[in-house]
Amino acid sequence: MSTNVIAPSGQGAAGTAAPQRKARALPYLLLAPAAAILLVVLGYPVYRLLGLSFSQAKLRDFVKGTEHWNNFANYTKMLADGAFWAAMGRTVVFTVACVVATMVIGTLLALMMVKLRKGMRLLLLVCLLLAWATPQVTATQVWQWLFDTRYGLINHLLSSAGFKQFENYSWLASPVSLLAVAGIIVVWGAVPFVTLTLYAGRTQVSESLYESAGLDGAGGWRSFFSITLPMLAPIFTMLAALSTIWDFRVFTQVFLLQQAGGITSETNLIAIYAYRTSFSGNDFGLGAAMAMAMIVVLAGLSVFYVRRMLKEVQA
Repeated sequence: MSTNVIAPSGQGAAGTAAPQRKARALPYLLLAPAAAILLVVLGYPVYRLLGLSFSQAKLRDFVKGTEHWNNFANYTKMLADGAFWAAMGRTVVFTVACVVATMVIGTLLALMMVKLRKGMRLLLLVCLLLAWATPQVTATQVWQWLFDTRYGLINHLLSSAGFKQFENYSWLASPVSLLAVAGIIVVWGAVPFVTLTLYAGRTQVSESLYESAGLDGAGGWRSFFSITLPMLAPIFTMLAALSTIWDFRVFTQVFLLQQAGGITSETNLIAIYAYRTSFSGNDFGLGAAMAMAMIVVLAGLSVFYVRRMLKEVQA
């Protein structure tokens, strides 16, 4: 005789619904501590910065605790400041140039690593890691010595090659040449990460695809645009997004070159201009408004890149 007991349908549904709710809630519970830490560590400084951008805050106000709300006065002053727009435009051009150079050089080096023998590939890998591990301040000082007016190797090589106009040439005396030197330092420091990431992605693409393309008569350029670029498109997008964010907020390289005797007013990027406005100009409210403008620009770029990357992943 059978002893099975059939539970009422309502009790069965209720008995399975509770474990399902717990299973759905478990990922959110596991992410909650990390989200709370990020909210405090990142959210609170942004909250304070936002409040400061709507305040009149000089150094004496911080000391006396007398900073006060001034509505949109800082933003109005920022939007009417020609130097702010000049620094913002200079930053955009500098960022685009550095990102393009970084992506092109990094891609070429990654493709070259695929073709190199093991020994040369390891040597190049070590060189890239050393360049990546070099602190920004140290790298800037080394490049500054290379571009030194009297004893720099770059001037010596150029003048020896017949370009006599580079004898005792000061690279820091012109806004274009100063920012070009800073761009070289930025690209030099960013290329290793792009190269190693693209090389890792390229090794995951099956060689049979390239062999089939070769049998069909495809050359190197055709294989790159038909196989490599589509297969690595999400990685290219991620690297372009990260490079844009990093290059847009460049500070150390340009600031150190300015401190070494370079001109400042015509080479200020937006991060440096906000810093100088806050500390040299003693206007922390206006500097905070400029910093908020940087956050808005970077947030917009991040949203654009993330949406594009999600589309490429889902395609």
